[in-house]
Amino acid sequence: MNGQSRSDIGKKTGFIGIVANIILACCKLIVGILSSSMSIIADALNNFTDCLSSVITMIGFRLAQKPADEDHPFGHARFEYISSLIVSVAVMFVGFELAKSSIEKIFNPEAISFSVITVVVLVMSIAVKLGLYVYNMRVAKKIDSASLKATAIDCRNDVIMTSVVLISTLVEHFTSLAIDAYTGAAVSIFILFSGVMLVKETASPILGGKNDESIKEIILSKLSEYPFIEGYHDLMIHDYGPGASFCSIHFEVDKNRDPLYVHEMIDKFEREFTQYGIQLTVHYDPVVTDSPELTRIKSEILEALAAIDERLSAHDMRSIPCDGFTRVFMDIPLPLDIANKRDEIYTKVNERLNSIGETVYEPIITFDSYSFN
Repeated sequence: MNGQSRSDIGKKTGFIGIVANIILACCKLIVGILSSSMSIIADALNNFTDCLSSVITMIGFRLAQKPADEDHPFGHARFEYISSLIVSVAVMFVGFELAKSSIEKIFNPEAISFSVITVVVLVMSIAVKLGLYVYNMRVAKKIDSASLKATAIDCRNDVIMTSVVLISTLVEHFTSLAIDAYTGAAVSIFILFSGVMLVKETASPILGGKNDESIKEIILSKLSEYPFIEGYHDLMIHDYGPGASFCSIHFEVDKNRDPLYVHEMIDKFEREFTQYGIQLTVHYDPVVTDSPELTRIKSEILEALAAIDERLSAHDMRSIPCDGFTRVFMDIPLPLDIANKRDEIYTKVNERLNSIGETVYEPIITFDSYSFN
């Protein structure tokens, strides 16, 4: 899906949200004032906030559509992440305001005036918001939009909040139990929690969260089509917004292969991913594959690493004969949970290397991030 159509879908979804929330907010505000229901008034204010969120979503999609320029050579797609973060903060704000109003009403209770029109408006609101939740979530999955997902979660919260308001209104009318303020407080806690989770989720890509596994799978699925690739490492994915990913990867290739052929194949591999909005750069690492000594060294090192932790491996392995000993260079991706085992790993590798023959070996280890390998 191209950027233009994606943006148009996002803006259309935002416009539908604006119209629906304005209608709901006006109806609820009138009913809330007439019935003196703090829950319904708070629900109306929440709809006005949702309207603002839809406006922010539309603006986010429009700004994200801007092409790259001199100041932003990677484009503006991250505006969508920013808009989703603003919507998430708005969800938290609504939860805070509802909690504040509910606590005030607990200490200053006020009877709710019941009417059939109140029930009708609340039921209509639940139906509309449920429809908006399904619609926004479906579109969010279709175009992989964090901002629309945040809007959908907000609609789901509205369904829950309005349902609780409806229940408390009916309970107060038929049982005379004053639960409006307490149910409002309970709902506010749920909304605040949802807001915190949304902020955490939407802020992650802005802060440089974990590599997108779907993009990683797309890249690695192509490796089998290029049999000259002996191995890979240092796969780094930089997310600049939906449809704007910049990646780099290192390929290990037999040093005896024709470099012109390898260069052409690497160029072809890089071009494979433009259709996914992925700009890929490949670094070519020539490796020795026809040395019995290096093959034996690598086998011994991998066995030593596996004895420490099955996740450990080594790449970019090469040896250089020196005066009276041989240096063995290698990179080892190190999981964070065993980052304190660097000394142990070096000791085990050193002992294993120097137990396989008369040659004296000096391992030179560079520890890599496990996330990129």
